[in-house]
Amino acid sequence: MKVYRAELHIHTVLSPCAEIEMLPPLIVMECLEKGISLIAITDHNTTANISAVQQAAQGTGLIVLPGMEVQTREEVHSLCLFETLEQALAWQAIVDRHLPPLPNRPDYFGDQLIVDANGDFLQREERLLLNSVNLSLAEAYHQVTELGGLFIPAHVNRTANGLLPILGMPPADIPLEVMEISHHLKLAEAVKIYPFLQGYSLIQSGDAHRLDEILGLNQFTLQSPTIQEIRLALRGEQGRSHRILSSTTLSEE
Repeated sequence: MKVYRAELHIHTVLSPCAEIEMLPPLIVMECLEKGISLIAITDHNTTANISAVQQAAQGTGLIVLPGMEVQTREEVHSLCLFETLEQALAWQAIVDRHLPPLPNRPDYFGDQLIVDANGDFLQREERLLLNSVNLSLAEAYHQVTELGGLFIPAHVNRTANGLLPILGMPPADIPLEVMEISHHLKLAEAVKIYPFLQGYSLIQSGDAHRLDEILGLNQFTLQSPTIQEIRLALRGEQGRSHRILSSTTLSEE
């Protein structure tokens, strides 16, 4: 078994709300300096910068999982994490068919930049990525899980695009196991405010749009850094485990 400090919610310059500093080599450097060994790249409704971050991380020991933060028809944000880039691209093809072809307005929403492993500009994404795909939460969940991915409603307590403020309760017709809570809310407080969260595994992420928001608040004990191992850890099965690191714990490291 090996211990991984993880940040599973990171945006790059492809997300229009992310800062220009969110470039592959700078993301990798920030993670290594903080002792983070496992990350997921989760841009809004797109996977186009994942490969660049994976290439930037080659030879460093940092594991980069492919992912996406999808916005469903209900305007709920959810993390879609995958084992392979091929799975993520298959999910991208589904998202592309359901994403409205509205043009981005960089002056209003922010630029959407596709870059290489060095962070050099390749092209702009012209479609507006800050939009809802025409898929319900249930449809997105089933499509992602059928592809072998892990589906995690993001920042579920947040007023903007959080599952709980929008829907009130987790949907009874979706067998969700994992929820992400915002890093601004302590775990004990989250469970006190939303008692039913005790029935779910919880992760906490930085939802990083800037380098200093890459927090690495999750600690996983895994045999290997795979989606299946993460599932086992979140369930506490077969010797795998997960815990949320407190700011006190991190300051002691």
